[in-house]
Amino acid sequence: MAQQVRGVIARAKGEPVRIETIVVPDPGPGEAVVKIQACGVCHTDLHYREGGINDEFPFLLGHEAAGIVEAVGDDVTEVAPGDFVILNWRAVCGQCRACLRGRPQYCFDTHNAKQKMTLLDGTELSPALGIGAFAEKTLVAAGQCTKVDPEASPAAAGLLGCGVMAGLGAAINTGNVGRGDSVAVIGCGGVGAAAVTGAHLAGVSKIIAIDIDDKKLATAKELGATHTVNSRSTDPVEAVRELTGGFGADVVIEAVGRPETYKQAFYARDLAGTVVLVGVPTPDMRLELPLIDVFGRGGALKSSWYGDCLPARDFPMLIDLYRQGRLDLDAFVTETIALEDVEKAFERMHHGDVLRSVVVF
Repeated sequence: MAQQVRGVIARAKGEPVRIETIVVPDPGPGEAVVKIQACGVCHTDLHYREGGINDEFPFLLGHEAAGIVEAVGDDVTEVAPGDFVILNWRAVCGQCRACLRGRPQYCFDTHNAKQKMTLLDGTELSPALGIGAFAEKTLVAAGQCTKVDPEASPAAAGLLGCGVMAGLGAAINTGNVGRGDSVAVIGCGGVGAAAVTGAHLAGVSKIIAIDIDDKKLATAKELGATHTVNSRSTDPVEAVRELTGGFGADVVIEAVGRPETYKQAFYARDLAGTVVLVGVPTPDMRLELPLIDVFGRGGALKSSWYGDCLPARDFPMLIDLYRQGRLDLDAFVTETIALEDVEKAFERMHHGDVLRSVVVF
């Protein structure tokens, strides 16, 4: 029987979000209903509200979430009612050319629930990243549920569902950072801070955090950065070279998503070094680089999709590290808030004084 729950809805571009009653249908084949325990407020949710993703309003916002599986549909084997899960937005198909080549982290045909959640009047909702977790319950594809240790804090665990995984994965999976490497991270918001954490977790010897905000740099230092650079007052390219013997960093992670900072990343890397773009640009942005410099510096220019993660592999492993005290996910939870406070959390995000506000149910 369909259920009625409260959820955070973005009705139109730029309008403040509102709490409305939504209808969650019973799960169909391959689907699951999840009772949400916690959901992080990610910048992507703000992009949806501002029309920066698409114009398929109204949106049911929220996607960095953890909760308990309440019910599953036919043919579901991945999870069962009662499982504690982290939600992901890339349920792999198992059949596309990437999956068949043994690279499911690059699945080209990821999917979501087939049924739609609606408002009371029947208006279909577009769930953010196919999840829609600023709600007491949500409907997802069962493959979007990853079972993890139920002793983990939901507020911390849910952050692996997007931003923290994107940053950790940009360092560990995409950048393949390791012992003896030098790594620079440009932009130390939630994703960049997670990239610093990932580099530290991998045993990187020199981690250079770059931002224009001293508070974010201080947090990056706490998470493992060995050096910090305020690029408002210091040329970051020259600073990185000075800190790496004049050569540049082995891996530079760009967590801002702007042409200006991408160029900084490009020129701050060593010869044959790697640039990883994990910051999300807008569709209108353009990048211009001398082609001879692209050729002459060698190395690799990579984009990181969701930290190139495979949720079934990475989420349980990272939660185990968290439970062992080796990965401080709690450090990313700046504040816990109620569902009614999401709009205020967007305002705080603009001021840059939070890593994550987390809605706790």
